[in-house]
Amino acid sequence: MQRSPDSATRIETVEMHTGGEPVRIVTAGYPEIPGTTLLEKRRFARDHLDHFRTLIMFEPRGHYDMYGVLPVAPDHPEADLAVLFIHNEGYSTMCGHATIALGRYAFDRGLIEPEGDVARLNLQCPCGLVRVTVALEDGKPGRVGFVSVPAFAFALDLDVDVPGLGTVTLDIGYGGAFYAFLPAARFGLDVRATPTRDLVEVADRVTKAVQSQVALDHPDSPDLAFLYGTILTDGRIGVTQDGPSANICVFAEREVDRSPTGSGVTARIALAVARDPDLISADFTFESVTGSRFTGRVAEQTTAGRFTAIRAEVAGRAYYTGSSVFTLEPDDPLAGGFLLR
Repeated sequence: MQRSPDSATRIETVEMHTGGEPVRIVTAGYPEIPGTTLLEKRRFARDHLDHFRTLIMFEPRGHYDMYGVLPVAPDHPEADLAVLFIHNEGYSTMCGHATIALGRYAFDRGLIEPEGDVARLNLQCPCGLVRVTVALEDGKPGRVGFVSVPAFAFALDLDVDVPGLGTVTLDIGYGGAFYAFLPAARFGLDVRATPTRDLVEVADRVTKAVQSQVALDHPDSPDLAFLYGTILTDGRIGVTQDGPSANICVFAEREVDRSPTGSGVTARIALAVARDPDLISADFTFESVTGSRFTGRVAEQTTAGRFTAIRAEVAGRAYYTGSSVFTLEPDDPLAGGFLLR
């Protein structure tokens, strides 16, 4: 039976952002999420506790593009912490911007201890174990990086028929979640200059077309085999010495990532190396619509089932914006949350 919030509900959060993208970390008050594995917990939360997600993601407590984190008990033997990621449509399998914020949060909360000039967090995400490193500057947390799960090119130069836009050629990459990638210029758009609403419209059409025409699979679990969104790029590779590459990620239900998208740029690095193996030693820089930047590089070459894969190291900075306590009154007709867009 699906539980619903009531007058006794009191959900406490810490508020952060990475590159402008919100990270609402639940610290108390969320119902216990049972399950032997993290993917089982994800399914339980989706099927039985979804009203709590909408309570803290939707208006009037959140907004259309809100993003959240639910810490849960880990089942991986090496994990210090496990989390579920939530957003306007449901539950994602990986989130790089939230992982960066969680690195700083874990250090500040005393969940991890310094080791010289770094602190390390083993974070279990639904896609697998992610290793996080917090750089310490005079004992305080600074830049945070993470080494991803195996990332790979699922498809290169794939033709997809997008209603209203014709046949377009795109790539599909996995970086903890699957994304479609293509330059915005293929639609006569510019990720740095075109109004965001126009980019969202095109990206959403691409996402829905790929979802209906392309069967995805992942060697670890069918729970990971879904297209999370579309990333429009400026057409550049993003090699640091040549200048950063800008992109915009439109994921879930037309949600816009204000950061460069950690799982997205992980997949971009995997796609770049799949096209040009010489880039295995390159440094990358990616920029979002807010002008925030993530850096990246290949940390390791590996495999994922039948795919040649890499693990990418992606880094950025996160900041606090406050804290919240959310309650509801039982006679409030809008207590459960709503979205206008």
